[in-house]
Amino acid sequence: MSIKVGVIGAGAMGRNHARVYYEIPDVELVGVADIFAGNANQTAQRYGGKSYTDYRQMLDEQRPQAVSVAVPTGDHLEVALEIAQRGIHLLIEKPIAFNVTEARQIIQVCADCGVVLTVGHVERFNPAVIELKQRLLQGELGRIFQVDARRQSPFPARVRDVGVVIDLAVHDLDLMRYVTDAEYTRVFAETQRQIHSTHEDLLTALFRMSNGAVGTLSVNWLTPTKVREMRVTGERGMFHVDYITQDLYFYENGTTAGEWDALRQLRGMSEGRMIRHVVNKREPLRAELEAFLRAVRGGPVTVTGEDGLKAVMLAQAVIQSSMTQQVIKFST
Repeated sequence: MSIKVGVIGAGAMGRNHARVYYEIPDVELVGVADIFAGNANQTAQRYGGKSYTDYRQMLDEQRPQAVSVAVPTGDHLEVALEIAQRGIHLLIEKPIAFNVTEARQIIQVCADCGVVLTVGHVERFNPAVIELKQRLLQGELGRIFQVDARRQSPFPARVRDVGVVIDLAVHDLDLMRYVTDAEYTRVFAETQRQIHSTHEDLLTALFRMSNGAVGTLSVNWLTPTKVREMRVTGERGMFHVDYITQDLYFYENGTTAGEWDALRQLRGMSEGRMIRHVVNKREPLRAELEAFLRAVRGGPVTVTGEDGLKAVMLAQAVIQSSMTQQVIKFST
């Protein structure tokens, strides 16, 4: 049976949601809403449905069963409540809300109204991340010692309402606990504002995880090239995942040779093979929206509201640490 869907917010991300819905069988895009008529009209003309400048009118006239919310973060609460109270299932682009209080309100209202709520942490659907997660669960790395993530790029003129922590770091704050199956116990962070008019555009953070691992996170809007990667180091070597190319590499620890090797002494741990794992590449957003639609049809929710809440809590702790110059501790 075909599912009627709508998209609220027809900026860059919302247009991609509309495109993917258009491409998925048994899905009918019935409406696109954006406060800028040109955005809504262009997207609806290309991918179907009727365009609106008032999302409430779209919800009432088209009565979609499911909606993607891709509006600015500060508007998430208002839009989510309007959707849930109409009994419509929703996917909210990350972060779930502007702060922890609003995130909890969204989760509670969706639970009270009995609607599916999922959060658009799209990197969880990256095939290379999925492969990494499975290999870590199977114990291929042994004990995890360290997790290092970098997410860097040029400044995006489109982002004005939040800084780099809320807009970008939430991805890796979520992913580091997801792939390691561990929670954060403490964090210390430094931020700077170099280009952005009101918010931070550079972050360097240090974490301790509940499994004993140390984590580092480097995020900014100041790097000329786009970098999206994570390295997980453990007993048997190191995994390296490139989110952009969807490649996963494993650098194994080699065995120590019998004879003295000056180069090995300088390197420390001896080097073994580098293995490039086969990853079946596909668009993460397509996988994310298919998972959302399965949940609408009664399947499990892959990224829950609680997952989104934890990412926002961590982001707020990072900002608090940078402002107070204090280590922030979490109860596990």
